[in-house]
Amino acid sequence: MWKLFKHLGEHKAAVLLIILLLVGQAYCDLALPSYTSDIVDVGIQQGGIENAVPERMREETFDSLSLFMTEDEKNEALQAYDLKDGIYERNTSDKETIDRLNKDFGMPMVILSSIQESGQTDMAGLKEMMAAKGIDDTKLQEMKKQAAEEMGDMSDSIITQKAILFIKAEYEAMGMDLNDVQMNYLLSTGAKMLGLTLLMMAAAILAGLLSSRTAAKIGMDLRGKVFTKVVSFSSNELNKFSIASLITRSTNDIQQVQMVEVMLLRMVLYAPIIGIGGIVKVASTRTGLGWIIGVAVAAISVVVLILMQIAMPKFKKMQSLVDRLNLVSREILTGVPVIRAFSREKFEEKRFETANKDLMRTQLFTNRVMTFMMPLMMMIMNCITVMIIWFGGKGIDAGNLQVGDMMAFITYTMQIVMAFLMITMISVMLPRAGVAAERIQEVLDTRPSIHDPSASRDGELEKAKGELTFEDVSFRYEGAAEDALEHISFTAKPGETTAIIGSTGCGKSTLIHLIPRFYDVTAGRILIDGVDIREISQHKLRSLLGFVPQKGNLFSGDIASNIKYGGSHISDEKMIEAAEIAQATEFIDSKPEGYESPIAQGGSNVSGGQKQRLSIARAIAKDPKIFLFDDSFSALDYKTDMVLRKALHEKIEDATIIIVAQRISTILHANQIIVLDDGKVAGIGTHEELLATCGAYQEIARSQLSEAELKGGSAS
Repeated sequence: MWKLFKHLGEHKAAVLLIILLLVGQAYCDLALPSYTSDIVDVGIQQGGIENAVPERMREETFDSLSLFMTEDEKNEALQAYDLKDGIYERNTSDKETIDRLNKDFGMPMVILSSIQESGQTDMAGLKEMMAAKGIDDTKLQEMKKQAAEEMGDMSDSIITQKAILFIKAEYEAMGMDLNDVQMNYLLSTGAKMLGLTLLMMAAAILAGLLSSRTAAKIGMDLRGKVFTKVVSFSSNELNKFSIASLITRSTNDIQQVQMVEVMLLRMVLYAPIIGIGGIVKVASTRTGLGWIIGVAVAAISVVVLILMQIAMPKFKKMQSLVDRLNLVSREILTGVPVIRAFSREKFEEKRFETANKDLMRTQLFTNRVMTFMMPLMMMIMNCITVMIIWFGGKGIDAGNLQVGDMMAFITYTMQIVMAFLMITMISVMLPRAGVAAERIQEVLDTRPSIHDPSASRDGELEKAKGELTFEDVSFRYEGAAEDALEHISFTAKPGETTAIIGSTGCGKSTLIHLIPRFYDVTAGRILIDGVDIREISQHKLRSLLGFVPQKGNLFSGDIASNIKYGGSHISDEKMIEAAEIAQATEFIDSKPEGYESPIAQGGSNVSGGQKQRLSIARAIAKDPKIFLFDDSFSALDYKTDMVLRKALHEKIEDATIIIVAQRISTILHANQIIVLDDGKVAGIGTHEELLATCGAYQEIARSQLSEAELKGGSAS
């Protein structure tokens, strides 16, 4: 699973910016419930009056309140207000000052309100009486403390409510409209909420955009790395993974990782931020209901643990079943002609249906398990809400809790639960993405068995002649019990044609695949101009070779792009000359668009013979030092084969030509013919020499040539 986070580590700057945006989004999200609480508690219940610190009050009211304030409290209050025309107006919005004034004014307002309710309005007489009794600051503080104790546990709530009623009465006495006071508070608080919402939306959009771009970049980088790695693989590695599996890993697996990376950036990173922030906010509400969050988290954790325990093994199995389905699909689609020819449609339909149903059953099982998750989560959330309302209602009834605080607590609790729910939702995708990431990493961690030397001898082949030598070469496929080739030795010289012939499965194609290092020899050496091919870079080696595979591979584009596939240095003149040598101009010129005629994927819009001729032209246009023809004339008719070989002999005089062939007619005039039999050299010589000395060659010749040709030693 850590591999998913490892990919994020490669984009630190973007991830850091996303985290900052998510913190900003969480800050706005967490601030909104407290404003909602203020609207209910202050805006509605308290008429827009936040605390015991009035915006304005009459001079006589201030003087009356100051009777019950210490000298320090009076001085602090005087500094916070300016007297204009008999009205004290507040001159500060500092929160700490407001909090201190709230305590300074609270109890005096309660005492003054009680005195006024008792009918005592002679403040001057009261002042004289307090002076006569010698009530100083110390005694005044003791009186306030005693009054608070008489109110009991609800002292803070009673003081706040009494103070607000006092301020309302003061505002009315001053002729202020209480509806305006309330509406101004509601509008200002609503405007703040709207601003926070817009900021939260902007942060969420930017975080989503950056997350998508980062995940897309991770996906692109992974595809590039996997492609580069796969291109470097030898045939051993390709056989190990299988083409179908590599396609799945390059597409489906990377797509899985990319989707989860977006979720990680948007949800997994956001969840702890909002969760921790919610816990901090809940702790500051002092509702005494924090234990409910513990119950919620424990319940969610148990549900997730159980579901993951059941589903995890199936997630691991799912990707291998996708591989299997891709393999079957690929085999069927590429083999449709053979399937139809043998009337095996029903059999292949059943094979596909089996693979398809296996994947479907696994997906259905995991989906059914995961369908329990959302209902269980919703049930937990609803139960938590009921618990908060039940116990919160009791707190409100007891006067320990306000309605707005309870609403804020519910919202914060839901945010905390949603944070866990987000992690839970991503946990559905994490196992499968984790498996996909491991499969991708398996490809990236695979070291190609064929690699360049630490110190190459490329410089010695700057003016290569192309002499190819096999020195006691043996080769065994990985995992095989016996060698496919044993003790092969020969030399192919420039300007000469070396042919390789033998029965099916004798190792002809294996031998020719050793030259471009599709495989490395198990024993012995292959030399070009006396340099071991393992001591030169693969790029340099393959630049000396013109390889034409047994099955002609063409790429989507046009005829020109396929012939010029060897490099941008190939001119139009060289392309046309190569097409002429390969006997391809006849069908190219017959096409309306000539060399610009389109080639479909895999060359499906040209015949087998045309495909082979274009493949041969592609190798010729590259102008290599060594030509490797792996049974590349098999799809050509006898006349075209003969004319092509003659043109090759005339036009390509300095190159080394190696031909793997099934037909003796193709190699009659080769300078040397190597006969393979069960991976060993059965004979080396010209056609005439082998007819006289090699039994294996004689057997092949008798099966292909007439008696007259055998007696004549050649075929016309």
